[in-house]
Amino acid sequence: MQYEKIEHDISSEETLRLEKLRNYEILNTPAEKDFDQISQLAAEIFNVPYSGICFQGDDIFFVKSEISGMGLKTVRDLNHNRFAFFASVPIVSPDGYHIGLIYVADTTFKPVDEHKLKLLQLLANMVIEKLEARTAIRRTLRAYDDRLHVLVHDLKNPMTTISLQSELLGSIPGIDDKATLIAGKINAQSKKMIDKLNGILSAARKEATSFKPKKEKVDLKQILEQVKQGFNLSLKRKNQTVLIDIPETVEIFADPDKIAVIFSQLIDNAIKFSPMGNEITITHQIADDEVTILIKDNGAGLTEEDLGKVFIKFAQLSSASTNQENAYGLGLITANALVDIHKGKLWAESDGKDLGTTFYVKLPIR
Repeated sequence: MQYEKIEHDISSEETLRLEKLRNYEILNTPAEKDFDQISQLAAEIFNVPYSGICFQGDDIFFVKSEISGMGLKTVRDLNHNRFAFFASVPIVSPDGYHIGLIYVADTTFKPVDEHKLKLLQLLANMVIEKLEARTAIRRTLRAYDDRLHVLVHDLKNPMTTISLQSELLGSIPGIDDKATLIAGKINAQSKKMIDKLNGILSAARKEATSFKPKKEKVDLKQILEQVKQGFNLSLKRKNQTVLIDIPETVEIFADPDKIAVIFSQLIDNAIKFSPMGNEITITHQIADDEVTILIKDNGAGLTEEDLGKVFIKFAQLSSASTNQENAYGLGLITANALVDIHKGKLWAESDGKDLGTTFYVKLPIR
């Protein structure tokens, strides 16, 4: 459901909040049973006829779930005097951005019950947990799809060469019949393989504008600064700092959006697995037409066994987040797939448990 524009000033923090909300891909989507169940639980906890889950975008007030239909059109309607009782708690992203709320209401007055409000907050946490898990899975699947499609695209070149060479071989004057027959079979099979590869790529293009990374000149230092800004609230909450110790411009040809996702996942990982007050340092090295970005923390660290499976889906590692943050085990998998698309390399080094970790992202300059 889409309603009238909400007037507000777009500050830098508001821009980040809206970007976070859009990343959840929740706006303008139909109601879902899972969210209706959460709303229904809220209504039953408070014994009220009205409840719902809503999100505030830049120009819409979006209701994802609504029990008994309050007919909301603007934020102001939430406090309309037709309700003798109204209570709500914010839906807050893990990095501290208020993206919406879960509410309950009644036309009959009820006293505020602090215990029930705590339960309502738990339901709000369930909403954000659902959104976070969904986002992590979607991002990983897309990264793996992109990697698969790039691989398929790369396979076309040698298959086309095999097809052309077999066709040429079969047309050489004086070649015996057996060789001609074999060349013909090779040509026919290679063409079938090319057709299948083209079918996969055609389906990929229907699903997305392009599965290949957009090669354009980007400044890695600038992207890192932008990504860092998105973690301002998370860093403030844990009294952490990210020091980008890169004095000059570092330009490469790459897909800026995918590169931003890579660094976002790695910085997020460093924040989650570093203690309060810790500093995360980002430096770089350039050699042989390649640039390597180093993201170093002094946090939980990795054992030798951990290092062998850190990029394996759903692998159980010995380290744990330092403030009970949720870690789905998909962020590093996503980053690794996107680095691979850029013909780069991602690896980690650690001296052991509680001795910090350094992640290395090596990318070709062109």
